[in-house]
Amino acid sequence: MPDGTESESRKLLRRLQEVMAGSDAGQARLDKITHLIADSMGTEVCSVYLFRDPETLELCATEGLDAAAVHSTRMRLGEGLVGRVARTGRVINTRNAPAEPGFRYMAETGEERYSSFLGIPIQRLGESMGVLVVQSHDAREFSADEVYALEVVAMVIAEMTELGAFVGEGAALSPLHQRSVVIRGISAQEGAAEGHVWLHEPRVVVTNPIADDPIRELERMTEAVEELRVGVDKMLELSRGADTEQLQVLEAYRMFANSKGWMRRMSEDIARGLSAEAAVEKEQSLARNRISQSQDAYLRERLSDLDDLSNRLLRILTGQGNNTGAEMPADPILIARNIGPGDLLEYGRGLRAIVLEEGSVGSHAAIVARALAIPLVVRAKRITTEALNGDHLVVDGDHGMVHLRPDESVVGAFRDKIAMHAEAQQRYASIRDKPAETLDGVSISLLMNAGLMADLPSLDDSGAEGVGLFRTELQFLVRNKMPKRSELVALYDRVLDAAHGKRVVFRTLDIGSDKVLPYMKPNDEPNPALGWRAIRVGLDKPGVMRMQLQALLRAANGRPLSVMFPFVAQFEEYRAARAEVDKTIAREERLGHTLPESIEIGAMLETPSLAFAPQKFFDEVGFVSIGGNDLKQFFFAADRENERVRRRYDTLNVSFLSLLEQIVERCDRSGTPLSFCGEDAGRPVEALCLAAIGLRTLSMRPASIGPVKSLLRRTNLGEVRKIIFDARHRGDQSVRPAVMEYLRSIG
Repeated sequence: MPDGTESESRKLLRRLQEVMAGSDAGQARLDKITHLIADSMGTEVCSVYLFRDPETLELCATEGLDAAAVHSTRMRLGEGLVGRVARTGRVINTRNAPAEPGFRYMAETGEERYSSFLGIPIQRLGESMGVLVVQSHDAREFSADEVYALEVVAMVIAEMTELGAFVGEGAALSPLHQRSVVIRGISAQEGAAEGHVWLHEPRVVVTNPIADDPIRELERMTEAVEELRVGVDKMLELSRGADTEQLQVLEAYRMFANSKGWMRRMSEDIARGLSAEAAVEKEQSLARNRISQSQDAYLRERLSDLDDLSNRLLRILTGQGNNTGAEMPADPILIARNIGPGDLLEYGRGLRAIVLEEGSVGSHAAIVARALAIPLVVRAKRITTEALNGDHLVVDGDHGMVHLRPDESVVGAFRDKIAMHAEAQQRYASIRDKPAETLDGVSISLLMNAGLMADLPSLDDSGAEGVGLFRTELQFLVRNKMPKRSELVALYDRVLDAAHGKRVVFRTLDIGSDKVLPYMKPNDEPNPALGWRAIRVGLDKPGVMRMQLQALLRAANGRPLSVMFPFVAQFEEYRAARAEVDKTIAREERLGHTLPESIEIGAMLETPSLAFAPQKFFDEVGFVSIGGNDLKQFFFAADRENERVRRRYDTLNVSFLSLLEQIVERCDRSGTPLSFCGEDAGRPVEALCLAAIGLRTLSMRPASIGPVKSLLRRTNLGEVRKIIFDARHRGDQSVRPAVMEYLRSIG
């Protein structure tokens, strides 16, 4: 880079620093910045466009265009060359702007026909904040050094925007982290909560984007990178016995940490006037934008490695570790990009709610959140960028809505909703010990789902008659290595003790698909939900299945035992699993261990194929539990993780209810106990319809038992059954409208 350009770049940043340190209001600062940039670059025009909303750019300051156009000229994302830069996050540098695809002449700005155009994205950590533009009459293509210099300036503008430097009277922006924000995510666990933000990983705030002494900044960078490399080497040394995947991640860390290109680019940014911290963030932002647009899945996965490494480096430079000194609020709502089950369990039931920027409804975090009965919203875009520790937050887990820094009207309406919910819970508590018996005398057995010891107090509090599903995989998922058999024996023994003689159905290890053990090498499968999972893993790797069966038999220690195999797709799979049980029982007997008083072996019906299994299967199996979540997604060929399709298909669709009725009839014919387990069992209207078509046992999360029991006790099952029959006869697609009309008619 020529010395002159470098000197001019530092000179411009120094002048910018003076503007930032001045007492001007936000708009005046932006106006001075555009003037300085145009003067430095030797262009007739410099303009700053910032996002007003996610789809709209607004001209917020300009040198060279009509001043009256400021805050009046707007364009949609992707519109014109400016919109193209914002949409793609890529620089446009052209000597003939009118000839570029998508060029838009904006007469309202009073602009002349400028030939040259250089548009630079203003972004921070991959988040697009706007576009910085310079234009000139001369047909010139800006040099690589000029582009580079303007990228550095755009980085400073992004940091200053984040710090609120442009907020004030007549400012271009309303204050960041102060205005109310509504974020729509996906509900992964129902419920409502109000509280204050607690960030799982506090954000690093760069307060000094411009450096006074580049030589000292380079020394700081060199020292920090060396500390980072030593830390990565230590992690690798301590992880020599770890699984291959963990070692690959650490090797990727070392590759990035020792990258000469990475260090060179950051050093060049420092030479141009950025602080060490700002140089790291600039490189992180550019890499995020570059890699996130790649079609290469491996590269996209490496983005998280680079992000983590950059954040480590920033924490070294700023001294801002995870322990910031902030105190967790009394009503914490956890905010994170993503979180593992182990970390979530450490927080425990003290959390009011959880909001994740990533995640899914079937993730490990969702499983734990359901077990802890904590409202969870996933895929809440930009929540980690928008939220600060201590911010007031309202979470509507029923609809996947997050209200950050809500206004009083929202808070008032939400508190009314929470009060109504609390009042309803009091009503449900009054019927806790009463049977779930309908007006026409039909009794329904309501069981609860569990997966943690922490769930078991809910067995008595909720009024559940037993545990219809105990998810044994959670104890495998929250560890970094395979649990010992003795540890599982102790856990299952405590579960049976806590149940006080009530029936507990243990589901054997259900891993695969979205539940991958940390110490198990993941399989690269095109469709994991239909791949190597659950009983398929158990039958192909019988060692783990036998170990778990031995632990269950020993934990029973003379008490009744119920075991259920997940994801059975055909009769032979159940027979093979049952044979493993028989062999394990015989071995335990030879070893002199006390056998269960009785043992029943069941299967989860989660695939339509098992509904059409030979009648011999229904005659032999000890019991059947319909796994409603998976059965529904396979029946409709609609991934329950995909919002575009999952809401198209209703559980009360006549076709799906007909399949369930067929299963009920086949189990009735053989006298096989049958239950329905899944999210729909805990939704009162769905539960009512399931009971009406003949299901007499429903298993759900503990908090759902009260609402379901309340509705069952106030309705006549025979009348609901007739409504379903009539709807089917009319050719209705779903029975929901007719059932809802009936419920309204009875108040």
